[in-house]
Amino acid sequence: MHRLYTCFLLFIGVIAGGCSFSGRMQKKLLHAAEGKQYDAIIVPGIPYNNGQWDRIMKARVYWAKYLYDHGIAKNIIFSGNAVHSRFYEGAIMALHAVALGVPADHVFADTLAEHSTENVYYSYKLGKKLGFETMALASDPFQTKLLRGFCRKYFPSPIDEIPFVIDTLKKLEPQMIDPVIDSMLAVKPGFVPLEARTSFRERWRGTRGKNIRKDVYE
Repeated sequence: MHRLYTCFLLFIGVIAGGCSFSGRMQKKLLHAAEGKQYDAIIVPGIPYNNGQWDRIMKARVYWAKYLYDHGIAKNIIFSGNAVHSRFYEGAIMALHAVALGVPADHVFADTLAEHSTENVYYSYKLGKKLGFETMALASDPFQTKLLRGFCRKYFPSPIDEIPFVIDTLKKLEPQMIDPVIDSMLAVKPGFVPLEARTSFRERWRGTRGKNIRKDVYE
């Protein structure tokens, strides 16, 4: 299992190539973040299929915990509606983080976002409502780089980037457990998959941030 997980991390860092932050840039951005303390980090969700968290979700949750444990983030906002499975992505990730030891009063969940652009936007709005001023995006190097242009375009105050450092996660890997959670707490009643209730055009617009509701969390 650990070997497969390591292979996945290498895939993110190497195969993604120009669409991902390099290992050198990952470390540079982490070093810059270590000189600050953010009110919150934003962690986009990923589907929780068949009652199991996959390697990407595991990496994002453990990276968020790492940033909290090291005092880089005071709070964590996990984001994601029930998009492709019946579980709210933000809520299921929050349950895992709390089960791993992050205090529940420092973990928040946005359950409205259905696209990565919405993950960032809605979490930012939720953070502002909670009184957070400084925020950063913390995800895998691929997604974080893809969202860089969106963040710079949409937010008046900067959202820094803290993509996970593959070398750091590899060192944490032997201690990565699968915590026991009550996943039923994150089930969305009346769930209908995104593909069944929207057209391809609507989903493509959402991917580009064109379906954002600007009045959320006001």
